[in-house]
Amino acid sequence: MKKNWFNEKIKKFNDIGGYQKPELIQDSVKLDSNENYVISKQFQNDIISSAKKNSDIREYPLGGVERLINAISKFTKISSTMIGVGNGSDQILDLILSNFASKQTKVLTSNPTFGFFEERCKLYNIPLITIPFSDGMKLNIKDFVKQSKNADILYLDSPNNPTGFQFSKNELQKLVKSFDGLVIIDEAYGEFSEYSLSNMVKTQENLIVVQTLSKSFGLAGLRLGYFLASKKFTEAFMNILQYPYPISTITIESGIQALERSNTMKDTIDIIKIERKRIIETLKKYDAFEVFDSKANFVLFDAHGAYKRVYSALAEQGISIRKLGKIGNHKGCLRVTIGTKEMNSKFLLAIRDLLG
Repeated sequence: MKKNWFNEKIKKFNDIGGYQKPELIQDSVKLDSNENYVISKQFQNDIISSAKKNSDIREYPLGGVERLINAISKFTKISSTMIGVGNGSDQILDLILSNFASKQTKVLTSNPTFGFFEERCKLYNIPLITIPFSDGMKLNIKDFVKQSKNADILYLDSPNNPTGFQFSKNELQKLVKSFDGLVIIDEAYGEFSEYSLSNMVKTQENLIVVQTLSKSFGLAGLRLGYFLASKKFTEAFMNILQYPYPISTITIESGIQALERSNTMKDTIDIIKIERKRIIETLKKYDAFEVFDSKANFVLFDAHGAYKRVYSALAEQGISIRKLGKIGNHKGCLRVTIGTKEMNSKFLLAIRDLLG
């Protein structure tokens, strides 16, 4: 081996670029990372307080993961033998890719898709077959069926990040059933949409449905994801691939407490859906924007050549949204998270003042 192999390896990693996190704007109205601020601070305080009472962080969390999985099982109505957990859903995706894919494995997905997944494929030199979105930010199911013959793994975020698009349930079910390889359906935003494919894991042994408590439960900072899959896959993942203690004691106990309060989460979803409709309808009134439908907790819109000016003007007023730029044939894309009613009103008023 060459003596400079280490430096060459570092250079190779740096050339990949990595997942791009949003800019940190201090004291801003934070609508850039799809976090759930509709869930109250009191909800957070209650679960953390209860978690601390049930925790002794001097000890490894023996038995904790099993208790958490039982709580997820009760919430999802899926057998505990078909549930695995991870340090965020991104860690689960990383372990699947690093152990089930290679340079010879072709992954079929959309363009764009979840940025972390795409970057991980680059890191592991996994070839991607990508299906572009239409000008209306929709996907053609026939394109996936056609290209699936050339692929080993199918990955779809449902709804898609950053577009908010989701296939009809019937279409996606047919695609999953027709695919012979591994199917990963990423439902990080599933609770904001119209359906989940979670029950399909009971009959489709090649299907993994990945979910998270980051978005719907407002627990992004705890890093807690989980998946639903066949018993055979789950046993291999949790016993061999996953770390011995992948989740901290506080995260385990907080997750259990949150799941026991799932009605609070469901109430916030209803509010977010109402606010999502308000934002879409209001933005559509401006000729300067092309606004796309969303089944997630965010809205994508094209501000065309003015997108940098819109982004900067909002930032100057202390409102932070996501600047995406080019997606397909749309060159000025911005994405705004659905926040509380007050946060959304500040965003919409700033847009009105900017374009008025």
